[in-house]
Amino acid sequence: MTSSETEFVRVLEADGSYAPNAAAEQYLPLIDAISDAELEQFYRDMVVIRAIDNQATNLQRQGQLALWPPSRGQEAAQVGSARAARAQDTVFPSYREHAVTRVRGVDPLGIIKIMRGVSHGGWDPTDPANGNTRLYTLVLGSQTLHATGYAMGLAFDGRSGTGDPEHDEAVIVYYGDGASSQGDVHEAMVFAASYQAPTVFFLQNNQWAISVPVSTQTRVPFAQRSSGYGIPSVRVDGNDVLASYAVSRVALDEARAGKGPRAIEAETYRLGAHTTSDDPTKYRTSDEERSWERRDPIARMRAFLVGRGAAESFFDDVDAEGAAAADDLRVRTLELGPPPANTVFDHVYSEPHPLIAEQRAWREQYEASFEGGQA
Repeated sequence: MTSSETEFVRVLEADGSYAPNAAAEQYLPLIDAISDAELEQFYRDMVVIRAIDNQATNLQRQGQLALWPPSRGQEAAQVGSARAARAQDTVFPSYREHAVTRVRGVDPLGIIKIMRGVSHGGWDPTDPANGNTRLYTLVLGSQTLHATGYAMGLAFDGRSGTGDPEHDEAVIVYYGDGASSQGDVHEAMVFAASYQAPTVFFLQNNQWAISVPVSTQTRVPFAQRSSGYGIPSVRVDGNDVLASYAVSRVALDEARAGKGPRAIEAETYRLGAHTTSDDPTKYRTSDEERSWERRDPIARMRAFLVGRGAAESFFDDVDAEGAAAADDLRVRTLELGPPPANTVFDHVYSEPHPLIAEQRAWREQYEASFEGGQA
């Protein structure tokens, strides 16, 4: 991967035509090696997660969730990068990586539990079924420090850079354009560069940090920030799933091989609100939204597949899978009950602690004092 201030990798045009630009040429062997089944899987991933995302947004509007951060419009950046990672790699998400978590095996109900307020984490990151995916992080940018620390540990333990790509490990961490202004992100880059940690910083530039536009957030491409720390950086069309996959694949391979950290700026757009508590009509225009809707990553990939001869039955099957996944999520969400009250004490300490035991006993006595034994 080369370091450049202006490089912008694109393979698919907005209309789905295959037209790699000059910056994409070095990635074409990787793209040419993608099988038809893998191309269709990229599309399937994006469509199904959007159906799930739309359902979750509806659930919040209906009072079933406290909050939901939509990911509509950012599916290509997430699916491409997630599919580029190997099984042994570790993923550190922010709080909008719904497609990434699904690709890695996380049940979307885990995210629902967080947003419904019935779980402090949502899933067990040590369970192999969850694909080495760490928990969502609502504190902006802090996950970049977690990721870099973990990656430094990989390097210290000899779990990267051994020359064995089947076992070497890397870390990929997701954050947004707003989070990029947090000090944690810059501290993470300092340590990643200093210790040559196998970290891939994947910035999803979705143009808006809540109501602050990217033009205010930075005066230069975000990729230049990471380049300033000596981290090779690439800008990619984040609405092009093929480009996202190829750039991420190279970055992860290089990090895994012991070549140090890498950074990617994926330029995309959140078509929805920042979260369901937000009203984007207050700060952005409908003309802007329509211009990005014409670059929709799912429509782009569909047009590309149609051009390659994909059957209409394939698209019907994908739509049906998305609808079924959304319906299933709704049913299971409505079945969620409150967690047992004692769970608030379960993970305060890793070992039994007398203070926690005292507090647990007090709560049980307090509730028992009410008629019916419940407060």
